[in-house]
Amino acid sequence: MRRPVLAILAACFVLAGCGGDPAALPAREGSHHTPPASSTSSAPADTAASAQPVALRTGERFLELRMPQAYTPVAPNGKGTDEYRCFLLDPALRSDSVITGTDFLPANPGLVHHVILYKVDPQDVAKAQSKDAGEAGDGWTCFGGTGLSNSAGQNLNQAPWLGAWAPGGTERVSAKGIGTELPKGSQIIMQIHYNLLGGKGADQSAARLRIAPDDGSYKYLRTMLLPAPVELPCREGIANRLCDRAAATTDLRERFGEEARTADLLHILCGAEPVGPTQKCTRPAGQVMVVRASSGHMHLLGRKISVIANAGTGRERTLLDLTNWDFDNQSANVLAKPVRLKPTDTLTVQCTHDQSLRDRLPALADIPERYVVWGDGTSDEMCLGIVMFTES
Repeated sequence: MRRPVLAILAACFVLAGCGGDPAALPAREGSHHTPPASSTSSAPADTAASAQPVALRTGERFLELRMPQAYTPVAPNGKGTDEYRCFLLDPALRSDSVITGTDFLPANPGLVHHVILYKVDPQDVAKAQSKDAGEAGDGWTCFGGTGLSNSAGQNLNQAPWLGAWAPGGTERVSAKGIGTELPKGSQIIMQIHYNLLGGKGADQSAARLRIAPDDGSYKYLRTMLLPAPVELPCREGIANRLCDRAAATTDLRERFGEEARTADLLHILCGAEPVGPTQKCTRPAGQVMVVRASSGHMHLLGRKISVIANAGTGRERTLLDLTNWDFDNQSANVLAKPVRLKPTDTLTVQCTHDQSLRDRLPALADIPERYVVWGDGTSDEMCLGIVMFTES
């Protein structure tokens, strides 16, 4: 393979949704629920999304990084309805800093499916600049991560994410004393997943960061990614070519190239799961962590997602439990009380998808039912748990 297995697994990310009334379906992509009661809290805390603007705190400043020029997305392989595009942005930092808040300002909201901000360490900036220069137009195509050797997927336990946004997201402000490190000389890759089902035209979006000097007092916020397989057959009585798994994965390869292998590679990472609507994956924490927030990511056919620490034991703790997934309301859940884990503790992500939602979602009205596996497209699916933690 051209890239390591885990680099392919970084295809997605985003922040988890809330749930609600399946009958109240707005006429836009994916809306199928409203928030349920939860064991987590959205009150201001370590990584809270802010319902109201939060004033700058001592030492903080805002830094807006906008795409240098408008970009019109297209399906890169001439097939499909999605493009992942990476844009290299220079914060021009004069000293080591921390990011204490992130916000995304979509210029064309109908097009933007989700956004991830990746840190480019100073020693990798030249490599990123070469990647940018090697493709016509602004930025470069980047399914499955940034395409650099330090792509997020090479370390699922500590992905180099600076922030992420999905529909329903607002500014995320860290608690006092917590931030994401950004050394002097670093640059930032803004990866945007454009959903061509949702809109058309050009986009020139921006990220707005809260920046503070890194004075040595901050606890660094980290991100752990927990992907699981997706194996969702067509419903009984539905017959078309793409209901065959082999044909569906061939179609996936034609749209996304090598990243289509993720569907099979996840079974190596997680072990074989029975074919069906519910899939899960369990991994060891692998490090000492203090979990402060959690989220998840699925697409339009998602129903439920959970993240459980030490599932099935006397030390079981629920970190995320969304029983009515809402693609259009994706915000992370801050734990009311941080959960401390040892390297030998486990984390389990579990997702349930539902083909019947096709009958109710306008965005999928003209897309034939298919055997659904993990894929980068809006009409494909994902199962991704996201855990945000500090080391103490």
